[in-house]
Amino acid sequence: MHLGNMSIEEAIDLGQGKVECNSDQVDVYKTKVDELITKVDKIEQRVNEVEQFYSNAKQNAKPKTSRSASIHKDKEKEKNIPSMKKLQLDASRRQAAAAKRMQDLMRQFGSIFRQMTQHKFAWPFMQPVDVEGLGLHDYYQIIDRPMDFSTIKNQMEAKDGTGYKHVREIYSDICLVFKNAMKYNGESSEVYAMAAKLLEKFEEKWLQFLPKVTDEEKKLEGEQAEAQKSLQLFQEAANVKMAWDIHDELQDISRQIEEFRENVQKNCRHISTLEKRNLGAALCNLRPEDLSKALDMVAQNDSNFQATAEEVELDLNAQSDATLWRLKFFVNDALKGRSNSRPDEGAAEKNDNNKNIATKRKREMCDVRAKTTKRKKKP
Repeated sequence: MHLGNMSIEEAIDLGQGKVECNSDQVDVYKTKVDELITKVDKIEQRVNEVEQFYSNAKQNAKPKTSRSASIHKDKEKEKNIPSMKKLQLDASRRQAAAAKRMQDLMRQFGSIFRQMTQHKFAWPFMQPVDVEGLGLHDYYQIIDRPMDFSTIKNQMEAKDGTGYKHVREIYSDICLVFKNAMKYNGESSEVYAMAAKLLEKFEEKWLQFLPKVTDEEKKLEGEQAEAQKSLQLFQEAANVKMAWDIHDELQDISRQIEEFRENVQKNCRHISTLEKRNLGAALCNLRPEDLSKALDMVAQNDSNFQATAEEVELDLNAQSDATLWRLKFFVNDALKGRSNSRPDEGAAEKNDNNKNIATKRKREMCDVRAKTTKRKKKP
């Protein structure tokens, strides 16, 4: 990550004392670098959260606008976004109101249930089937879920939160009473006929009651959609605020790093002419991929330097001390890593193939050593 004119990597090198500074300053630099790295790590985590939110919301996004424009537009609306506390309070009130309406609906439906229980054909269904007393040894093999009117009544009157939550649950269990009886008993049996008759009457009454149920369900669906919309607005506002906070913090860290860079350069010694010559020679010994990385480092700090040009002339005298120190660290690490590694056959073959590719590049770079000394005046 780059902030200002200095990378985090460069700051680490400086803060760890790799650049030869006054010894009294090294511990101060280390502490400062640790603070900056900790801040940047935390910011990156929050950036990931914001990116994840917008990534998840992308499918439901309105016509595309730039992220910047979207953030500015949302920030203008931020004053009208309810707080999370208010959203939670509204949700609690909505749930309580919806539960009360459903309780009223189930009480109304209770009159239909009572009519079923008072019918002259209801007596076989009032209590659970006496499986053992009647010797119905295959009952549980045929009926997966037994049901009866007394069980339904107890569920309707339950006060401990274990009762029915929706009127459709009551409807389903009443239907199950009759369907179980019709499933276990043959069509020619009296119980089958009684269950079929009661089921027909019950379905008629249910169809008359159903519009009330659908109206309530539509109302609940609309409330849930509105609640989801409010929550989405809150989340958007929260992420917009986070994005602005991150922007401000990055600006502040960029300023701190720039001040840190200037302070480090002020207190660190300049790289010597001999060190520049050695650096130029070392650059010529880099592998092609490491050489490209080194040139990119220069280009990051020198807008006039073209790292990808066909012919590259690197004047080390024209580079800042910060760039030279960074190059020195990189070159030393690259050459040290190469000497410690043991190339296998495949790597050796690859290096042979790369030699021809790098020959011209290295030849062009070898004039770096000449440019580290004072240029001769043309006659």
